[in-house]
Amino acid sequence: MNTSAPRPRRRPSVPAPGAAAPRRPLDRAKVGRSSVRRRATGMTATEATAALEDARLQQHIDRDCEELADDERGPAEIAEWERIAQLLATTGGTYDPAADAFVQDELAEDRRREEAEQQRRQEQQRVADRAAELAALAGAGRLDGTVPSRPGDEAARALLDDYDYRVATVDDWFAHALATRSGHYADPDTRKAAATLLPVPVRARAALLAALARTGAPVDGDLEFVGRLAQADPDATTALAAWLDSAAAVKGGTV
Repeated sequence: MNTSAPRPRRRPSVPAPGAAAPRRPLDRAKVGRSSVRRRATGMTATEATAALEDARLQQHIDRDCEELADDERGPAEIAEWERIAQLLATTGGTYDPAADAFVQDELAEDRRREEAEQQRRQEQQRVADRAAELAALAGAGRLDGTVPSRPGDEAARALLDDYDYRVATVDDWFAHALATRSGHYADPDTRKAAATLLPVPVRARAALLAALARTGAPVDGDLEFVGRLAQADPDATTALAAWLDSAAAVKGGTV
């Protein structure tokens, strides 16, 4: 039911299912703080102060080393030694990271951040898998009304934009699903959200298809002209849909 001629596009650049996420850059400051905490474990305030002086001396020795000029680890280590020395001077006893509220709060925040990042990667992969699925169905000629739309399909469609030669077929499927309110577009709020998530030509095509359906015209065939109108001038296509609705209302034929 493709309503516009396929545009020449390069092959899809959709992430392969199960593709590994890119590695995050190493946080040198964080590595430095962790190293200090390991070395400080079991130290008294006096020992921590001595370690702080050693770290300051080492930084002074390294001040002219170009390789370490922009390294965040050294300053982070000194700042952590200062914090631990001050903590022990206040609380007494020996240093234990498990009893350090600052460290435990930081670790809890790291866990929350990692969980959020894992969820983000999973969602990103789910969207990529769905984009690959829609593209494959379109290429096989099986992307039609029997394939229900799902939440998140708009994000999958965005992955195909300007990257996949089958996007015209996918857009046609979206327009029909939106016009017929099938799949997750049965929900009014979802249809409203689609106005900001789908490309303007797709929304214009859906509006015209819906308006034609309200006149009693069959819209489940290959209405190639609808796709061409929406692609060429989406504003005029939307205006035509509104005019058809107004004309039907005048005749008392609105649904």
